[in-house]
Amino acid sequence: MLQGQAALHPTPAQRKPGLAQGLTVVVAGFLPIVAIVSMFPAVPAIIDHFIKSDPQAMTKVPAMVSAPGLTIAIIALFIGLLVDRFGRRRLLLVSTALYGAVGMAPFFLENLNAVYASRLALGVTEAAILTTLNTLIGDYWDDKGRRNWLTLQGLAGPFLGSGVILASGYLTAIQWNAVFLIYAAGFPVFLAAAAFLYEPASDLTARRMLGIGESTQDFPWKHVVLFGAVTLVGSALYYVFIINGGLVWREIGYTDSATIGRLTTIPSLFVMLGAAIFWLTGRFGSRAQLVSFFALLGGGLLLIGTAHDWRGMVIGMAVQQTGAGMAIPTLIAWAQTFLPFAHRGRGMGIWTACFFFGQFSSPLLVSLIRVSTGTMHGAFVVAGISGLVFTALVPFLVRRAAPVSGH
Repeated sequence: MLQGQAALHPTPAQRKPGLAQGLTVVVAGFLPIVAIVSMFPAVPAIIDHFIKSDPQAMTKVPAMVSAPGLTIAIIALFIGLLVDRFGRRRLLLVSTALYGAVGMAPFFLENLNAVYASRLALGVTEAAILTTLNTLIGDYWDDKGRRNWLTLQGLAGPFLGSGVILASGYLTAIQWNAVFLIYAAGFPVFLAAAAFLYEPASDLTARRMLGIGESTQDFPWKHVVLFGAVTLVGSALYYVFIINGGLVWREIGYTDSATIGRLTTIPSLFVMLGAAIFWLTGRFGSRAQLVSFFALLGGGLLLIGTAHDWRGMVIGMAVQQTGAGMAIPTLIAWAQTFLPFAHRGRGMGIWTACFFFGQFSSPLLVSLIRVSTGTMHGAFVVAGISGLVFTALVPFLVRRAAPVSGH
């Protein structure tokens, strides 16, 4: 009788992730990313709204868009420690609920400094969401499973991202701050996580059953510093277009948010091609994936920086978005190869901190370059060349990673 009940109600150690868990992780993982993508068509309109009351709005608004990255960069490591110590699921539930509430706050605010403060608070929830989700990806699946679900995330992202960009363009045309209503997506994700996600069992359980004993593996600082540094560079380049692309469109004569949203919808679908390239190059290892990612991203930014009409912008965006489609799955999959269960939360906390410090620093660096070159086009050219130079360095920085012992 007891055996029958155990079969009907498996323990966490017996549970296996399925379609419901995979889809929930895929959708929840896009909350922080899609949310900032949605701001892209809205940046010019937000600047226009605040420029009369705040002459520094041209610099402050892009920084406000990426402000969550500052909070994430500061606290993600501490979130990672909490994940390893207290578990994954409970932290994810709290953070997705707060994400919806805090994310929508700017819709009710009129002061730019208050909006900035709410964005900093949003970063706390995003840090928890991304750290727990990226940890769960490593907990639930082996290398092949991770690659498959990260690829699906990359394929699904364009539909979510393109729909959000299109919707944010129309919302911004209605009201400058209506775009913040998109953050309400956190509430249905909270319900899905509550229904389908479960706390994973440590791989030490299986090791004890096999008589292997507990792992005494030290924290892999050398590898973590490496993937953290590469992630920081990749993130800074990844967010160049997401945050400042609307200003490049303005320099070639397109100022209407709805029009920008329509023109960018199709090239944004090339993120799917990037996800496919990530999956296809998986057999060649992380080095090949990283080289492809930086080459496509840097080349796309360079093409955008030299574009003078909508056709050139669309071509440049198509290349840049292909690289963007490789960004997150490539960097996460590479980082996961160094992290055993006991250190996975802390390791992914560091990864998240580096990725979002790149988000925070990107608009500040671009603003400095824009002042030096005189145009946003010039800033994109510098960013593109930087990406291509880093592409040449990747083969010397990245070696083939040996899989960690224990899933």
